[in-house]
Amino acid sequence: MNDRLRPPAGNAIATASATPSGGLGIELAPFQEAFFEEAAENLAQLEQLLLHLDPAGADDETLHAIFRCAHSVKGGAATFGLADVTALTHQMETLLDQLRRHERALSAPAIELLLQGGDALRAMLACHRGACAGPASPDDLDRLDSPVSPDTRDLLAGLRALAEGSGAAAPAERLLELTVGPLPDLGALDGLLELFREVAGLGTIEPLDGAAGGLHRFKVRSSCSDDELRDLCAFHVDAALLRIAPFAAAPVAPRAAPAAADAATLRVPVHKVDALINLVGELITAESMLAQGCAALAPAARPALSAALAELQRHTRALQEAAMAIRMIPVSVVFARFPRMLRELAAKMGKKVELLMQGEATELDKGMIEKITDPLTHLLRNSCDHGIETPAERLERGKPETGRLTLAAAHQGGSIVIEVRDDGRGLSRQRLLAKARERGLHAPDSLSDAEVWALIFAPGFSTAETLTDVSGRGVGMDVVKKNIAALGGVVEIDNAEGQGLGVRVRLPLTLAIMDGMTVRVAGERYVLPLASVVESFRFAPGQLKTIGERAQLVRLRDDYLPVLELQRLFALPLDGESHDDAVMVVVEAEGARIAVRVHELLGQQQVVVKSLEPNVGAVDNVAGATLMGDGRVALILDAGALVRRARH
Repeated sequence: MNDRLRPPAGNAIATASATPSGGLGIELAPFQEAFFEEAAENLAQLEQLLLHLDPAGADDETLHAIFRCAHSVKGGAATFGLADVTALTHQMETLLDQLRRHERALSAPAIELLLQGGDALRAMLACHRGACAGPASPDDLDRLDSPVSPDTRDLLAGLRALAEGSGAAAPAERLLELTVGPLPDLGALDGLLELFREVAGLGTIEPLDGAAGGLHRFKVRSSCSDDELRDLCAFHVDAALLRIAPFAAAPVAPRAAPAAADAATLRVPVHKVDALINLVGELITAESMLAQGCAALAPAARPALSAALAELQRHTRALQEAAMAIRMIPVSVVFARFPRMLRELAAKMGKKVELLMQGEATELDKGMIEKITDPLTHLLRNSCDHGIETPAERLERGKPETGRLTLAAAHQGGSIVIEVRDDGRGLSRQRLLAKARERGLHAPDSLSDAEVWALIFAPGFSTAETLTDVSGRGVGMDVVKKNIAALGGVVEIDNAEGQGLGVRVRLPLTLAIMDGMTVRVAGERYVLPLASVVESFRFAPGQLKTIGERAQLVRLRDDYLPVLELQRLFALPLDGESHDDAVMVVVEAEGARIAVRVHELLGQQQVVVKSLEPNVGAVDNVAGATLMGDGRVALILDAGALVRRARH
């Protein structure tokens, strides 16, 4: 390795450095975390840009952007003395520099090697961040007995061989857009067309529609550089009237100056944002206490205080929304990892799949973002495996050989809806019923379509004919439903046999603050998630039907709902009051409804969710707790757990 590029000896991250002249050292430790975060962002962008590269007509600006990503990682790694990261990024940078200068033709193997390089860099950075021991030094990377993995040595050798390939590589053919004009004499255009016919190896030229303002556009396919094309065309058209750009390239926004970027964004540790959210929650609790105290005052003293309290409530709500917005991040953070996954999965299965992503700017709470990755991964893998047919099957059915998989996100009210839809074979009602019966599940022909589709969420259920490393073990869709239910969400299925399958995941926007229905049972108060409350109604004891020893049903219009008594569930002593005209609250979760018997509805309010697990561990049927306006604690009930308990 060139001594000029060699990083400081050793693999440990440097904590201080000194100038060559022996000046004051600079403490680097405070900048380590920022480096790791920025490196992760650069590697994510590098991967996305590589996935969109077309070897037949690479966009110059995209190649420049990929080079900048690798160069940024290399510069930071050298600063902190990460020798292995510096060595690998240097080799990637060498190849990328040749590609962007058109000294070497872009190829699918080159893209694949660069993608593998990005994966290896992520692993190296994870090691240095403390996950495991760091890899070896650059000298060891070239030794056959190097302790680094053989895959990394092979990767470096592959990149080096590609960059140092013997013989001059043929220049890559590019797809360009040539704009000419305005011209005083249109005869020059005929000269341009004749030029491409006469000069061997120059390429092809094709006139394009849409000339405006005296400008004329041409589609050019050529391996010549921009300067060579401009010099040759200058025989017929003044060089000042020529413009050469990548064909159909979207306009590139100017890059902001570093000072502007720093002014526009601010990196804040997550724990500081969480502390702010907690303080806002305490403020909401204090505001509830004030409201309750105001209600207890004499009527004559209320008007002035009520006006001030209303103003406080407005400002508190605005502050809460602003604080929550800080935790909101776009779902593109999750979506960005799926193109690579599907590209490799489709290649392994011999399928052609196009991924279309929509609503990537839709925002979701950071805590939710981290927990939806696995469910979405399962859904996309299932669509690619079970849904999308092979190219031959699709052609037989009159479909394009490339299947389309859509991943979309959108806000709907106070929820976010994420949908995974494919245009594949869809679900077969008869096949699902047959598979269910094979596994001993209750599956009569009288089941509705929605009930049949829901069979795919049964534990161990699979429609795969053969066992592979992708599917066939019946692990996946049941995990999806459980994980989404744990987040307070629901899963919905939209199926069209032979045309495709859509799975919609509906989630609350955040888990930190929620709207709830407060109810009283005996002398205690509980909170039901408002998103799970369908309706409420009063009933008389005569409306109840007892099944078996203790199970009860209540009739609601033309349906009977299982009844769950919270007083019995939590073994609460009676408070001496009569509850013959008690209230039923209809709760829906996981696609089913039950009636929860309570003694009184106290109203709707926004509550701050506090976890019980750090102090008392997990509590059955309880999702958390909240502090009420009078300072007492109320338990927040787990709607999904209540439904499962009542129905089973």
